[in-house]
Amino acid sequence: MKKKENEQTPEEEIIQNQEETSTETEQTAPVDELAEMKEKYLRLYSDFENFRKRTAKEKIELIQTASERLIVDLLPVIDDYERALANAPEGEISEGTQLIFTKIGNILQSQGLKELPAKGEVFDAEIHDCITQFPAPSEEEKGKVVEVVEKGYKLHEKVIRFAKVVVGN
Repeated sequence: MKKKENEQTPEEEIIQNQEETSTETEQTAPVDELAEMKEKYLRLYSDFENFRKRTAKEKIELIQTASERLIVDLLPVIDDYERALANAPEGEISEGTQLIFTKIGNILQSQGLKELPAKGEVFDAEIHDCITQFPAPSEEEKGKVVEVVEKGYKLHEKVIRFAKVVVGN
């Protein structure tokens, strides 16, 4: 029997199919690899962008609160001075001393220090520290701050000292 030229043995067919499959996978392999590399690149790029944004935000926060420690240390001195002003007889404290206190207050305000509102406000645990409760003089003052024992302050929207208050009950 003579073989026809177009006919192949089963072994030859298998070899030819393997060659065709390998050439197809060789052609799709670079495409798959390229897609995988693009995905890795996009993930890496987005991770880097997130890192860059986070570090920029942290740097801004660090710059804003760099003087926080100094300001916190100065707050008791300011409290003492305010008590001295409130309890001093008229004319006891000179204008120069009052001027100095005003300048210090202005400098601290320019650095971002703000006094927290307290007296007459509704008690807020996020900015107030309740020392004690006192019977409210009227129904309207229940749950509100009746007296401020120590002022609270915030520095650039961050509370650095809670206001110590007495709340009406």
